[in-house]
Amino acid sequence: MTTNQAREPAIRVQGIEKSFKDLHVLRGVNFDVRAGSIFALLGSNGAGKTTLVRILSTLLKADSGTATVHGFDVAAQPGDVRESISLTGQFAAVDEVLSGRENLVLIARLRHLKNPGAIADGLLARFSLAEAGNRKASTYSGGMRRRLDIAMSLIGNPPVIFLDEPTTGLDPQARIGVWQTVKRLADSGTTVLLTTQYLDEAEHLADRIAILYKGTIIQNGTLAELKQLLPPANIEYVEKQPSLEDVFLAFVGETETAAPVRTDDTVPAGKEPR
Repeated sequence: MTTNQAREPAIRVQGIEKSFKDLHVLRGVNFDVRAGSIFALLGSNGAGKTTLVRILSTLLKADSGTATVHGFDVAAQPGDVRESISLTGQFAAVDEVLSGRENLVLIARLRHLKNPGAIADGLLARFSLAEAGNRKASTYSGGMRRRLDIAMSLIGNPPVIFLDEPTTGLDPQARIGVWQTVKRLADSGTTVLLTTQYLDEAEHLADRIAILYKGTIIQNGTLAELKQLLPPANIEYVEKQPSLEDVFLAFVGETETAAPVRTDDTVPAGKEPR
């Protein structure tokens, strides 16, 4: 990374617009993402989240505006952008015929990396999939597939990763496991742009949250800053009730915890529901 890349935002979006015939999907989107942070793009279905991610990952061209990723212009330097990013879509892109380890080895070979087997073994341990590494991906639970998908996206150590609604369709335990994985990515210095329609997901994960509504960012700030936009409620008495998440986890037990990013310790996989 150059000095200029270290100083400027990892992602910068300025005036991005995109239409499909008469449908205006993005209407002048602006935001910056600090390097090593988790930035949540929060919006309902049809707000334009996936369209924006496709533009930032060079899969789609904007009608107007500019965007840079890791210091590279997405329109003028698409090759450099692609070398700097990884994209994980809404559904896990794993080959179910292959084992978890074979999926990882395949991606490492496609990226022309040395020692693909060692890379695969390291990621299996890092994401608590070591014991399931030789099983076909078709036998994995939803949470395991999503963790494998994210592991595959990290091969080559991209500095920026796009996660497009990564917990869609997952059960509560699997969602929490993915959240833990995403937090560790940011702790290790990876910049994460996360799209989601789940309010609790943005609240748990994001350093900053941008609300995308009808193709426009209507608010952008930290969780504390966004909460200050509403006046405090006057409540005389509050009885704290457990949340549904508290009740669920009390009965089913703690979720499986993924291995820390920067250590060689592993947590046995195999207790995850299938």
